[in-house]
Amino acid sequence: MKRLISCTALGLAATALAVGGLATSAQAAPAVANGGDPALTDVYIWATDVNLRQQPTTDSPRLAQRSQWWADAICQTQGQTVHDPAVGTNNWWTAVMEFSGSDVAWVNNLYIRGGEKIAGVPDC
Repeated sequence: MKRLISCTALGLAATALAVGGLATSAQAAPAVANGGDPALTDVYIWATDVNLRQQPTTDSPRLAQRSQWWADAICQTQGQTVHDPAVGTNNWWTAVMEFSGSDVAWVNNLYIRGGEKIAGVPDC
């Protein structure tokens, strides 16, 4: 009986260490999709301090700023061409929501993982 209790305690300790290790590695892992609206495509804004705009142009008011963030993509369209010397040039913009039902904002596709035009996101 003593051995059974000892084995059980050892098993519980090993499980606790494993769970603790997973929690630590989960914190260090890259951001994951936010689990927003399942009908929309999740997109990842990989850059820091990215402006979310009211319209697909840099002249449009900034609604928010996000860094390394997942969003629900509604659609994408061509808008003002944006040139960033460190990243490139692109005129495709994606309409995003932070979570289902939130306000819609526009992000230039330069700052969204996936390239010039984002696969899985329909045209507006």
